[in-house]
Amino acid sequence: MILLTIVLALLLDQLLGEPKRFHPLVGFGRLTHWVEQYIRKYAVNSGTSDTGYRFVGGLGWIVLVLPLTAVIGWILNVESQFLELLFGSIILYLCIGGRSLAEHARAVAMPLSRSNIEDSQNDIEGSQNNIDSARKQLSRIVSRDTAALDKNGIAKATVESVLENASDAILAPIFWFAIAGIPGVLLYRFSNTLDAMWGYKNQRYRYFGWAAARIDDVLNWLPARCCALSYAITGSWKLSMSCWQQQAQHCESPNAGPVMASGAGALGVCLGGSARYDGLDVIRPKLGEGRLAGCEDIDAALDLVWRATILWVGVIAIAQLCYMVQLSCIAPVFW
Repeated sequence: MILLTIVLALLLDQLLGEPKRFHPLVGFGRLTHWVEQYIRKYAVNSGTSDTGYRFVGGLGWIVLVLPLTAVIGWILNVESQFLELLFGSIILYLCIGGRSLAEHARAVAMPLSRSNIEDSQNDIEGSQNNIDSARKQLSRIVSRDTAALDKNGIAKATVESVLENASDAILAPIFWFAIAGIPGVLLYRFSNTLDAMWGYKNQRYRYFGWAAARIDDVLNWLPARCCALSYAITGSWKLSMSCWQQQAQHCESPNAGPVMASGAGALGVCLGGSARYDGLDVIRPKLGEGRLAGCEDIDAALDLVWRATILWVGVIAIAQLCYMVQLSCIAPVFW
């Protein structure tokens, strides 16, 4: 049942993409904004310290995540296998974003590819317009400043986004659904959404979003490493494992490091380096080995993610088959 539910959810994602209107996570985001305003007002009135902001941020996580997970999980806990399959497929579909990730990445790759063609034709104005379009599309999926990025910088940032977000938006939800069903994937997705909204190290969220960021790190720890291993298996194994072992430890994020280092090695490209956030240049460690990432590597990264996803489905299928065989061997003992 788990395998069939995951396959149906992936098919729904590929066929339908993200709902254009009334996406439940958009509603959760609005609820999060309202809760944040309320508890921040309480914190300001109470003269809360940095530690206090960590406490109220953690309280906000509890208020937003646990009741919703428990209530929805209870409502959808049904005896009918058909309804279990139906509800599970829909919930998992709403929690993954494979098609959306590909669409956003290709929206950057298309004008970037056209600019390369126009460069070869000496159409300087047309090339610049397409580079500007690629920067605009990129700004929708990354938090860094994109206004001054050249073509290699745009391609590199897009590949990084694909590799990292595939773990968060595709593989980790599948992992938690396989482990804990609907409650597991809901807990993960709500937590990941809070991290996306609160997990910044700026003045506003450094302390308030501390709990959301740490909990997301914990929930992503094992899925991220399974994702990194999947990139190595479906890409260049030796180079991927070497980059993971040597480079991931230098990354600030405990989970993005293994994923992007392994992914960059699997593709045979270089990522990392300087990036600008909120007007400040940040020097990040080198990830991967080989040539600079180019436009063609965006599609290569999407292909790598797709192969990793198929690998996960295959592993889950084998695990479920082994479980069924084990049950069939044990059952006669009790008859």
